[in-house]
Amino acid sequence: MKLGVLLSALGDKTLDEALGYLESIGVEAFELGCGGYPGTAHADAKELIRDEAKLAQLKETIGKHDLMMSALSVHGNPVHPNKEVAAKFHSDFEAAVLLAEKLKMDRVITFSGCPGDSEDSKYPNWVTCPWPEDFIKILDWQWNDVLIPYWKKACKFANDHGVDKIALELHPGFCVYNPASLLRLREEVGDTIGANLDPSHLFWQGIDIVSAIRGLKGAIYHFHAKDTKIDPYNTAFKGVLDTENYGNEAKRSWIFRTVGYGHGEQVWRDIFSELRLAGYDYVASIEHEDSLMSQQEGLEKAVDFLKNVMIHKTKPTGMWWA
Repeated sequence: MKLGVLLSALGDKTLDEALGYLESIGVEAFELGCGGYPGTAHADAKELIRDEAKLAQLKETIGKHDLMMSALSVHGNPVHPNKEVAAKFHSDFEAAVLLAEKLKMDRVITFSGCPGDSEDSKYPNWVTCPWPEDFIKILDWQWNDVLIPYWKKACKFANDHGVDKIALELHPGFCVYNPASLLRLREEVGDTIGANLDPSHLFWQGIDIVSAIRGLKGAIYHFHAKDTKIDPYNTAFKGVLDTENYGNEAKRSWIFRTVGYGHGEQVWRDIFSELRLAGYDYVASIEHEDSLMSQQEGLEKAVDFLKNVMIHKTKPTGMWWA
């Protein structure tokens, strides 16, 4: 498995500077944001698919560095009830797919999205309970009338352009937010849909990561290395469904942390061991969103931590000790 980084955390550097820095601290791969929420600091898919000269420059810059590109990231909400918002995220996604085709990249990372509760909605409606029965009606409409039809078309578009892995990040606030909802969409749409497994979004939901990996075996297309620290006192008082501003860390039930600052080495050793058992041997991509650390300190601490707990070498072909 290779150690990677989502480049969005280095948006203050040029692509050449960012890749050079990652090489200097022992990183082996990078995940390239090219639209949507990850932004376009290092690559604008819409621009690059139209401008061959800029595309050639991007390839030249990447080629200067001994780093593997793990994925294109274009997280967004392409089924947002505001049609203009949805259209923007959808066009970002399709541009990312077209850029992936030009870069011979087989996977794109995004969110499933979340519609409203009807055609007349203005804002997404994330349903978290089955009662009163209104919520089940909302879910049925969201999935059957919006989500499934959208992703059937999106998967066909991706497949037509050489992308056979759409890695949906399991993220609360969107329809696909846990292993069960990911598998539901995959069953309905096909195996182009898989997971960008980010433990940080599962930790605070109370999901056991090893259990999640076992349940998603064969459907994990990418992995984010990000941690979450649960505050037991705030959680005991108000639970984990916390709408406190992310910047008000002291009052939150949980906050995102650099790996190792939410859960210790044994938890992460178990995670990487289970990933190997599940057949995932691709990239662990650090996503730095620790508000208590600078980008540089957070990334470098994560790199040092992961070098010690990841399983880097190829799995042995037999029981050499027997």
